[in-house]
Amino acid sequence: MFRRTAAGRVLGLADPFRTALHSTAPPMLLYALNEVAGDETRASLTPDTAKKLAALGLDVVFEPGLGGGADFSDDDYTAAGAKPMPRDEAIPAADIVLHLTPPPAELIRRMKRGTLSLGFLAPFPIHLGPGDPPAETAEKARLDALVEAGLTGISVEMMPRSTLAQKMDAISSQANLAGYVAVTLAASRMNKILPMMMTPSGTISPAKVFIIGVGVAGLQAIATAKRLGARVTAFDTRAEALEQAESLGAKALRIDLGETGATDQGYAKELTPEQIAKQKAGQAKVCAESDIVICTAKLFGRPAPRLVGKDVVSTMRSGAILVDLAAETGGNVEGVVPGEETVTENGVRLIGHRRLECLVARDASAMFANNLANFIDHFWDKETKTLKYDPEDPILKGATLTRDGQFVNKHPAFGKS
Repeated sequence: MFRRTAAGRVLGLADPFRTALHSTAPPMLLYALNEVAGDETRASLTPDTAKKLAALGLDVVFEPGLGGGADFSDDDYTAAGAKPMPRDEAIPAADIVLHLTPPPAELIRRMKRGTLSLGFLAPFPIHLGPGDPPAETAEKARLDALVEAGLTGISVEMMPRSTLAQKMDAISSQANLAGYVAVTLAASRMNKILPMMMTPSGTISPAKVFIIGVGVAGLQAIATAKRLGARVTAFDTRAEALEQAESLGAKALRIDLGETGATDQGYAKELTPEQIAKQKAGQAKVCAESDIVICTAKLFGRPAPRLVGKDVVSTMRSGAILVDLAAETGGNVEGVVPGEETVTENGVRLIGHRRLECLVARDASAMFANNLANFIDHFWDKETKTLKYDPEDPILKGATLTRDGQFVNKHPAFGKS
């Protein structure tokens, strides 16, 4: 049955999606975790979203130091109505846990049954090869722990690409910023300027920027590079994406790959080895002529396709910049090192930062925290001060990974469903 802590909070079989026991029940406890990844600077809760969530009737608490990487102080949160609370005290009592990076298995096992875990959950571990077993083991343990602990796991990676869910789409909000940062970071590393400049001492030609992959990140990269005055070329396997690139002022590189297209969620479909070979050949000349190449091609739940080989990098001029947004999942560029910037023998700088959006952590936190707050607000019952759960709701049906001690979404990584 249910039991209460000394503070009077309901523990045990409580579920934030179920109706409160009675009208005098204490408010639901929402806890925002400080992130565990060493290079993670974003936060899942900002002072603004803390204020909004508290206004709904939630008891909003946070782990001290939560917003330090995004320049939010603990005082900023307390001024917004949130309260600091140590992890050991908050985790066993929380009804909702907000996080950015997936919580480790040992932390998940300390949450009470029915707790809502809301954030990135990495539902489809990506196996990059023989050297990856430790990561695979850790991912499996974490996903199994979600089931064993009986948590309701909402994976923001699985949020449907629909108009209604757009305000909750954290993948898109973060990719938008990554596309912007890719251009500004490349510009800061380059030994020339991006715009054309006519001066008494001569004319400087605009920099040439090549964007490979015209999704959310690619479109933002195009827009940013154009605003800075660069000459932009873009490639994507989807005809509609190239049309969008052209609408932003980019020149579309069209390569006849045969039948391609997009998934029902709007992502580019995986190409065959023959199609990838054609794509590489078509891109090689543009890469060789470019000052900046930005690769954004990611495949959901699979290693990133290798699109730029060392042979192509060797043709690029000294000082050229190659930014790989897929470095963490194997990389689009041969030779890129995840989390590092390296320089090739011919002077090309390869940038493989894992999370470019972390370089603008304040805005990235604001966008991500809004995505989570919008999710809670959308399903919030103002009368009962609880979350409403309809298993047939298209958003919940798409984004729920685990509930009531089982996987409720197809889980191909381990053959579970």
